[in-house]
Amino acid sequence: MAAMNEKDYYAVLGVERDATTEEIRKAFQKKARVLHPDVNKEPDAEERFKEVSEAYAVLSDDDKRRRYDAMRSGSPFGGVPGGYANPAGTAGGYYTDDPFGWGFPFGGAYSSSRTTTSSVPSRSYNPKAGADIVFEITLDDETAEKGTKRGVSFQRYATCDVCHGHGSVEHTHPITCPTCGGTGHMSIDLSTLFGFGTIEVTCPECEGTGRVVEDPCANCGGSGRVLTASEVVINIPAGTHDGDTIRVEGMGNAGTNGESAGDFICKVMLPSERVSAQQATGLGIVGFALPFIAMGLFQGEGMGFGTLLGILLVAFGFAQVVREGMSANPRWIRNALAAVGNGFVRSIILVVLFAVVGPLLGPMLTLMLPLFFILFLFTRRW
Repeated sequence: MAAMNEKDYYAVLGVERDATTEEIRKAFQKKARVLHPDVNKEPDAEERFKEVSEAYAVLSDDDKRRRYDAMRSGSPFGGVPGGYANPAGTAGGYYTDDPFGWGFPFGGAYSSSRTTTSSVPSRSYNPKAGADIVFEITLDDETAEKGTKRGVSFQRYATCDVCHGHGSVEHTHPITCPTCGGTGHMSIDLSTLFGFGTIEVTCPECEGTGRVVEDPCANCGGSGRVLTASEVVINIPAGTHDGDTIRVEGMGNAGTNGESAGDFICKVMLPSERVSAQQATGLGIVGFALPFIAMGLFQGEGMGFGTLLGILLVAFGFAQVVREGMSANPRWIRNALAAVGNGFVRSIILVVLFAVVGPLLGPMLTLMLPLFFILFLFTRRW
């Protein structure tokens, strides 16, 4: 959820910044009549209704509106009763979901999502432990056998040096949110407008926590952490295999508002030992089909329908494996057999059902079970 000072409530309601309380009320009433979930069945109607309700709850209250306007102007405390001091310096900070935004000159791979920025501080006090950073590094057989050291340069959230992770320079403890009184939500009575009753929305200032930082640090924006460049040397031991991990404690993302940091986890990728997702699917199909072939031969069916179906599926499964190339590495063979075994185990129930129930219920079920078998097979994730 975006912080209160990151939302343009005037635009949400479609009013000017100097709109009167009555103009705000009428604008909200007009939008709410259209967006209320009881009358609007569009999928996003409820979310949009809550957004305009949140905007109305803030702008219709003089104190909350004054505090909101001060935050939007760059001073999160101007105009707040009690005379909070505005922190010196420019409030801001750069935030991203991609901790490897600067790249890593020593190789490896990572998964990133989207990148977002924020130039205004959030007063929300929301301590959460930092997430681990998972880094994948690909090695060849010789390097994995001998072991090696690799340096990795990456970005992560680190504890703010100015506020030491608290989010506030002068105060180490949060205060009760002045917008919601510590409840984490705001109640809006709509009965006097058009009889819809009372609704509750998450408080946009504390973002539902009920607590806020009293004087957000200008360096980290109140979160207690900043995005920074970091380096770590990974000691990969000799005899490492595919899927092995090396953990460096405390080198993951720092937690918010003083919480503990996550770890940096290096995951080794060894192509000669790795069974790809497509190969695992093909091997699973092979294992799944083998019991049906065995059942047909055991019952003296010869090359009957069930046996032929199983042989076709085995051929299809092997085609999936061969397409990406097979390996003579003992670890690859072991992983491949494990994938076949997984498919084999999953087919036992259907084989028993086919062998026991089929003869009792006649040819129709005998025909339907293989079809069910195919449907079940191709909707599984191996």
